[in-house]
Amino acid sequence: MPREIITIPDSPNYPFSQVVRAGDYLFLSGQGGFKDPRTGKAIHGIEAQTKQCLENMKQVLETASSSLDDVVKVTVFLGNRNDFEKMNKVYQAFFPNGYPARSTAITGLAIPEMLVEIECVAYSP
Repeated sequence: MPREIITIPDSPNYPFSQVVRAGDYLFLSGQGGFKDPRTGKAIHGIEAQTKQCLENMKQVLETASSSLDDVVKVTVFLGNRNDFEKMNKVYQAFFPNGYPARSTAITGLAIPEMLVEIECVAYSP
């Protein structure tokens, strides 16, 4: 199966691909929401960071000619178990046409300011 790296314009130069297409599937790397991508200013609070994570995910999917409606699996990484309900309320608003399968892990995150990270798989033939 051919693999295609999809480049996201103006994305930071990290040692991983933002999105990889393998056949009809798109695999998105984890999206953080601790900085405003336009201004670089810090984003505080779980609700605001969750919203930014999902906006980032939406933008990456659109760049790959897909959308949140194509998402079939999501993994959410939370730094604090007490943020689960607040994250969930924001998350629900992004999937009005039905929720994808999802796992949520409570774990330490790579960047101390990051409260949540979200990755997904989309089916986009």
